[in-house]
Amino acid sequence: MTQKPRLTFIYIAEGPEYQFMAVHLLASLREHFPKDVRAIGYCPEHTFDQIHPGVLKAHELMGAEIRPMRTEGMWDTPYGHGNKILAALQPRDSEYSAFVDSDVLFLKSNSPEELISPGKVSCSMAASMLWAPQTIWDDVYGAFDMPVPEERLRLMRDRRKAVVPYFSSGLVVFPEGPVDGKRFADVWYDTARILDRVEEIPKRRPYLDQISLPLAIRRAGLDVNILPEEQHYILGGVLRGRPLPEDRDIRTIHYRGTKILDEVGKLPYARKMLKRHTGSRYVRRLAPETATEDSVSADGIADTGLAEGGITDTES
Repeated sequence: MTQKPRLTFIYIAEGPEYQFMAVHLLASLREHFPKDVRAIGYCPEHTFDQIHPGVLKAHELMGAEIRPMRTEGMWDTPYGHGNKILAALQPRDSEYSAFVDSDVLFLKSNSPEELISPGKVSCSMAASMLWAPQTIWDDVYGAFDMPVPEERLRLMRDRRKAVVPYFSSGLVVFPEGPVDGKRFADVWYDTARILDRVEEIPKRRPYLDQISLPLAIRRAGLDVNILPEEQHYILGGVLRGRPLPEDRDIRTIHYRGTKILDEVGKLPYARKMLKRHTGSRYVRRLAPETATEDSVSADGIADTGLAEGGITDTES
């Protein structure tokens, strides 16, 4: 009988930019994690036929797969940013899963043991929360008749004042097994669905995944394991234009767009990893029969900026 994998990384692979970013993410996973770590990309079933053949080929070469998932009708109204919660919701034969945003790159040797904490959901502090006042938590927790936590923590980039715990959803490591009969991903989805209907919460989209996360952890009977910043180093925002600090052991960067990846000098490294694991520095060249003169020279990573489904400078 095949042994259940300890950890499976999951991510979104769709759209004109993120499907290519997902390939570079996958290459960095294969470069820096043990071979028994699995990887699954998810794409809405109604756009699955839009995946570039080079993206599919890259996943085949690196021992991963892209699975279609139902997204239509899963929210009261269409909500592309909620696809990460829907990806977490999919069934997997794994002890733990780690949702990771497609615009993330692993830079150094890593292991499941450094991300997994039994009985806990592992994630980092969010970069900032400039989009809402702290009074928002009264309505968020009030929707479940839960008290606002007394604990106060400092955000990753906005450290002026300790705030109600608010975590990034750019890297979330969670157990797949049920706790008290409840699977964490099911609770996260249920929590987000309820909050999505609370009109008193302003701008709940596109921040729904992050405001629901701390409540889902508590509702699922789990605790939080706050990852060190080095395991999820969020770029952009106040760090725009600054190089990576040389005095820190940064394992993972959340780069948000190719321009930023290039600014910190890691775009060549992303291409190098891709070539090592697929034989090509460019995703589109893995399917030459579909390439055009323009696409053959393309990076395969594009600057997402504030593209739909992407993250903003105040998120994650």
